[in-house]
Amino acid sequence: MHIFLTNDDGIGAKGIMALYRAAIARGHEVTMCAPKTQQSAAGHRFTLAEPLFVSDYPLEGATGYAITGAPADCVRVGLQMMKEQGKKVDVVISGINDGYNAGIAVHYSGTVGAAMEGAFHYLPSIATSIHHKSTPEMLDHLARFTIEMAEKYAGATVPRATILNINAPCVEPDQLKEPIYAPLDSGYFTDGYERRTSPRAGDYFWMVDGDLEAPEKGTDCWYLSEGHITLTLMGHFISESKAFWDTLGMR
Repeated sequence: MHIFLTNDDGIGAKGIMALYRAAIARGHEVTMCAPKTQQSAAGHRFTLAEPLFVSDYPLEGATGYAITGAPADCVRVGLQMMKEQGKKVDVVISGINDGYNAGIAVHYSGTVGAAMEGAFHYLPSIATSIHHKSTPEMLDHLARFTIEMAEKYAGATVPRATILNINAPCVEPDQLKEPIYAPLDSGYFTDGYERRTSPRAGDYFWMVDGDLEAPEKGTDCWYLSEGHITLTLMGHFISESKAFWDTLGMR
């Protein structure tokens, strides 16, 4: 299977490298097309009026390209390069993001935006993310889990313009509860802005850290707090079909 890897944390970030190692270990062909620089919270933005430059990125046993631009740019340009090279992509995986893309956060996420761009190109596409304080062992566990899910997802019948969104909690692998399907939570962020004054330029605003509102029971954010890996279908046409989740071995 040919796996196309991308992200929004930038090429060479620990999450995408964990996916690369896990995919290679399972014998897959890997092409990595990721932003040259950090692009978190880029959403589904892509570039209209600036050139996009591509440079080779060295990877043992795989092909890598660093691309100037947003995550969605990387998918658009990368898939065009695959077409020019006569290579068929079987699945797009975006991540592993350093921090949850659950609940309301999915609407800001460059990780999710890149996966959705893959889905727009009629490819099975996955976004995968992990708590930002998770251990390297948990990161590697999620990478293996994501590749195994991709192997199943690539053969599933998926509604048009739909992605599979995966998140993993901040626990050790041996403490994980079973993976579970969960709808998105609707709680919003509690962050804000602090007004400050520059002696020369006047007032400005600086973001103050916050969190999400308390999650509703039964949603992705709630299950993550309970120690589950969560899986959510996202898109224009969402399937709640039991047959679909049976395909992925989910209850």
